[in-house]
Amino acid sequence: MGRATRRVAACAAAVLLASGLQITLAHGDTTTPRIDLTVLVIDDGGPSVAAITAELKSQGTPYKVVTLSDPNRPVINAAFLSDTINGLPRGKYQGIVLPNENPFANSPAEMTAIATYEAAFNVRQIDAYTFASPAVGLNWAQNPGYIGTLDGFQAATTTAGTSGPFGYLKGAVPFEDNDPNVSESYGYLATPLAGLPSGASFTPLVDAPIPGGSSRGSLVGEYTHDGRKELVVTFVYNQYQQQYRLLARGMVDWITQGVHLGYDRNYFAAHVDDVFLADDRWSTTLKCTPGDVTCPPGTPDTGTPIRMTAADAQYAKQWMAANNFTLDMVFNGGGSEDWKADNNTTVDPTASQMIADQNSYRWVNHTYTHPYLGCVQDVTVVPWRCTKDATGNTVWVDQNTIQTQIKNNFDWATKNGLKVDPQVLVTGEHSGLLTAPQETSDNPYLAPALAANGIKFTGSDASREPAQRAVGSSTLTVPRYPMNVFYNAGKASEEADEYNWIYTSKANGGSGICENNPSSTCMPKPLDVNTGFQSYIVPLEARIDLGHVMNNDPRPHFIHQSNLSEDRIVYPVLEKILGTYRSLYADNAPVVNLGEREIGQEFQKRGAWNAAVAAGQVTAYKIGNNVTVSAPAGVQIQATMPTGTSQKLAIGSTAFGSAYAGTLSGWVAPGALQSSVTLQLSSGATPAAPAAVAPSVAAKSVPAPAPADKKVVPQGVATPVPAGPGDTTRTKAPVLVPGSGTPVPGKGVQLNGGAAGAAKSSVASGGTAGLNKKQAGKPGAR
Repeated sequence: MGRATRRVAACAAAVLLASGLQITLAHGDTTTPRIDLTVLVIDDGGPSVAAITAELKSQGTPYKVVTLSDPNRPVINAAFLSDTINGLPRGKYQGIVLPNENPFANSPAEMTAIATYEAAFNVRQIDAYTFASPAVGLNWAQNPGYIGTLDGFQAATTTAGTSGPFGYLKGAVPFEDNDPNVSESYGYLATPLAGLPSGASFTPLVDAPIPGGSSRGSLVGEYTHDGRKELVVTFVYNQYQQQYRLLARGMVDWITQGVHLGYDRNYFAAHVDDVFLADDRWSTTLKCTPGDVTCPPGTPDTGTPIRMTAADAQYAKQWMAANNFTLDMVFNGGGSEDWKADNNTTVDPTASQMIADQNSYRWVNHTYTHPYLGCVQDVTVVPWRCTKDATGNTVWVDQNTIQTQIKNNFDWATKNGLKVDPQVLVTGEHSGLLTAPQETSDNPYLAPALAANGIKFTGSDASREPAQRAVGSSTLTVPRYPMNVFYNAGKASEEADEYNWIYTSKANGGSGICENNPSSTCMPKPLDVNTGFQSYIVPLEARIDLGHVMNNDPRPHFIHQSNLSEDRIVYPVLEKILGTYRSLYADNAPVVNLGEREIGQEFQKRGAWNAAVAAGQVTAYKIGNNVTVSAPAGVQIQATMPTGTSQKLAIGSTAFGSAYAGTLSGWVAPGALQSSVTLQLSSGATPAAPAAVAPSVAAKSVPAPAPADKKVVPQGVATPVPAGPGDTTRTKAPVLVPGSGTPVPGKGVQLNGGAAGAAKSSVASGGTAGLNKKQAGKPGAR
């Protein structure tokens, strides 16, 4: 312990004794305490604490935030941390997240209270971001050592990390480098301090090569000392960065010792829209899609539509088997009937092939012919607007039309022997749901039409509405991410050409729309249309989508059948996502590939759970090897527990959860004749009782307050750097994917004025949506 550390610790101990501050669990007490399953977060406003808080929130793990800058914040003392309940000493927090090893520059007694509490109750602490020093069990970051940016560094879990909290990783922890002109990380690489006192140790869990030598320096390590354990993190990060996303689950598991409410899994699902329809094709000369309202007025609809063939269907089945991944086919039966009529035949080879292989896929109703089911569109202006009646009210597509579109598609499936989930739907273009700015509310006829057809879940556009919500009283949305693999591109050159139009400036030949919003990102120059898709779009889109996958986010992504045709441009993106994921994660943490109903139910349960936690209606605690959780009636409980955990029932017990990432996790409810859930940990998985540590010893372990000027936070961490154009998660920019978010006008089109082409996929008359056969059977729809 250094001289300054000893001086601060001595002063803190004196304050502790002078104030009469005592920890509830006395030194040497053998009583098994109660530990409440809540994490305490001491927040300094930095991105690293915010990242850990975001992970706790995402998992559904209860936490309490104390903001250091709040003049009215509570004082952290023994009474704040612990008390006695029903005769048992109670620790109110199962883990404590600090900005660094000691953020209390002006109140040493607070850190002393925390240290004493941690030692008494066997509670762990995360130092979210600090510099390497003897105060945290490390040498100074010099000789050997490194201080500086970590952009592009290749870190890795150590043997201890892989056998410990990061056992769900294969080892590699690559650091992002999204922009060579912006520093996106910073950290300190140092070796463990030699000559630590007896009983103290520092174990690196994640490290990286120290530049200029053969040594490796710790980035994340476990510092054990004075009856306490700290997870020492010596690099700064935000909640979006891949290096943090890889470690986030393990950090929560470490601080909670593998026993906590909530859970984290990695989800990926891909919905293929417009199956059996054909999709309009991007014009590389007009820079728009003939048949779409973004084309100049009077543009003839002469483009060759894009439609899957039987060979494409055979390839899809083979690809799924080879990649152990199931696609969701979001189908329009009317497209098959119109293809047969247009080709004067009674057989649709594509539909026949896919129906024969139907068990390889999951199937979702997309309505019969894909009409627009919101307001009746007036497409004489760009952008389109809603038709108004004589009194100025919006004219909506009627309920009968909506119900018939849903029912006819189910009937077509039954007639053709296609088994479909009867409770799920995606309307064409997510229409019927509000679409700003034209529609600020849902079509009032949508909810009753969904209820009449028994629809429990309907897809929505996550770029417009990221959260699940109710549609009427019987249906919930399932938000879906649009992928930057465009519906109107069957060839890689078409995708690259349209990408250039959307994401380059006017000076570089693009539409310039990426310049019009300060949050949007433009490419510095256009892509080579012959090579740009494979060299630029594929790796970029894969990085963006992988960010969703690694974020405990069940939202599916959607593409279109056109992307499985011709050049089959979606497969390289999917392969990059799955390949990168499987190179980083161990086999015990596979991608979770759910159908729309299961995703909707997951969000539904999360919503009820999060609301109960926020309202203070959840009580959870651990006493010895028993965890007890109470929640409002009807609210399922989500939890993560060690392998071997079982649920106690009124008579006997049953297995808890399912295996994922080296733990058991899942939803659970009280059994018959029970009002709460009791989970029993196996004896080997129960966190060890703390060794007796005198409060004076714990008090002396408190280091000097960490100097703020020692920790560098680059702008690229404080303000997340997007992976590139289309990464709207980090920038909050408008989505520019065709068919989602902000429309991109074609060449020569002026927004907010002038006429436009015919409505895509429907014509409106008298408040109903009538089928345009040519568009339903050939160009199709989004």
